[in-house]
Amino acid sequence: MFPLFPLPWLPPPLRRLLRAESSAEDVVRGSSCAEAAAPKPVAAAGAITAPLQGTVLDVPVKAGQAVKAGQVLVVIEAMKMENEVVAPADGTVGSVSVQKGDAVAAGDPLVTLQ
Repeated sequence: MFPLFPLPWLPPPLRRLLRAESSAEDVVRGSSCAEAAAPKPVAAAGAITAPLQGTVLDVPVKAGQAVKAGQVLVVIEAMKMENEVVAPADGTVGSVSVQKGDAVAAGDPLVTLQ
């Protein structure tokens, strides 16, 4: 079914799984995949979330500030590229959940619009 020769390019947990030394649950529980399965923070209604993983470079808005559609809310650096997160519609900034220098994951709440 699977090749009998060693598969050095596979991570050790997957090699053990392919050799049937452990079940899939044991492999996930013992590897870094378990961290990825941790629940993410739930974004509230009206929350603007991070589109990708990166570092916050700038937050040019403050709570209570009126914003227009297309206005930059947060600038995130990912892979040496600056990515602007913009307001999808006119509104007022309810809260800002990040500050300059914070590391964010995809889906993390950044700003809440009202």
